[in-house]
Amino acid sequence: MPRNDLSNHFQRREFACKCGCGFDTVDLETLVLLEDIRTHFDVPVTINSGCRCADYNRQVGGATASQHLLGRAADIRVQGVDPAEVAEYIETQHPDASVGRYNTFTHVDTRTSGPARWGG
Repeated sequence: MPRNDLSNHFQRREFACKCGCGFDTVDLETLVLLEDIRTHFDVPVTINSGCRCADYNRQVGGATASQHLLGRAADIRVQGVDPAEVAEYIETQHPDASVGRYNTFTHVDTRTSGPARWGG
């Protein structure tokens, strides 16, 4: 595994805050969950949004207590799989994970006060 890889299928840079501040620390439980999703569907998983610093989170209209601020959340797209199917898999196989359902992506996080469910 190359030095900058976090796991078999994900690299640290995929989770980095989009503002360029350097925040790219991903929670291990979140990474394990994403690896399971990638392995289950056996297709690439794109991280649309991972870590967010407070400034960037405000810019994008994120929740003030967003799990993205803690490196515990990811907004993902699973190649060729409907986001509703991704959400259903997470909710049934990982009932302690939080899931946000959107038309074009799925939010997943590993908050300790969860699980939370919203959307669709």
